Amino acid sequence: MTSKAPASGVDTTRPSIARIYDYYLGGKDNFAVDRQAAQMALQVTPDGPEAARACRTFLRRAVRYLAAEAGIRQFLDLGSGLPSQGNVHEIAHQVDRTARVVYVDNDPMALAHGRVLLADARTTTVVGGDIRQPEELLAHPEVRKLIDFDQPVGLLLLAILHHLHDNDDPGAIARRLTAALPAGSYLAISHFHDPGEAQPEVSRRARAVEKVFNETLGTGRWRTRQEITGFFGGLELLPPGLVPLADWRPDGDGGSRQTDTYHTILGGVARKP
Repeated sequence: MTSKAPASGVDTTRPSIARIYDYYLGGKDNFAVDRQAAQMALQVTPDGPEAARACRTFLRRAVRYLAAEAGIRQFLDLGSGLPSQGNVHEIAHQVDRTARVVYVDNDPMALAHGRVLLADARTTTVVGGDIRQPEELLAHPEVRKLIDFDQPVGLLLLAILHHLHDNDDPGAIARRLTAALPAGSYLAISHFHDPGEAQPEVSRRARAVEKVFNETLGTGRWRTRQEITGFFGGLELLPPGLVPLADWRPDGDGGSRQTDTYHTILGGVARKP
């Protein structure tokens, strides 16, 4: 079942990252152009839907850790995508109903659906913004309304930095965002990974999917472990460090059925001292 009518401003002639992710998760908010792009990637890595589920499960575990163990009560989720099961506010509110969450995205459908979902929310909002303009994003009135930058923040950069080109300087963007956070804040990142010579066959598939993504979406970078680690800057990576998503603090959620993509998406959480 697919979406019957696009939200205002949605371009159904070009694939969308948010809608492809929705398709992999079994959602209905996607169009033929999205499914075509997704199927092209699946020809190289058939476990794409498992990879999407692994991303969602990592989000759940990371947010639960930040809320339940680290005591974080406000979250800034950049590149949040289309609403799905287990959204950040739902996970955080299982710990504390007063936890505040700001979702930020630049996809018209993600914004429209998010605003409908959160129409009555007093602790959660959805903001249109571009991660490539971090100062504007941080100064946005709706962000400032819910996020107190004098108190620790959980900054979520999940599956977003790998959609920035090298000439966007994602490292500088990550540094500018984390510089705005007070001590005791946390940064969670998940990112496409190219293991290089350490796993040549995995690396070959990673480069093949990268080619498909750039030909269809015009975006997508599978970076090295060193490059991804650099996005955390001087923050303190929590154990077990930067690892395949299923290996980050597993909690008996059924494990990962990833095969081709197991080593090509890494995740980690770090604390700002």
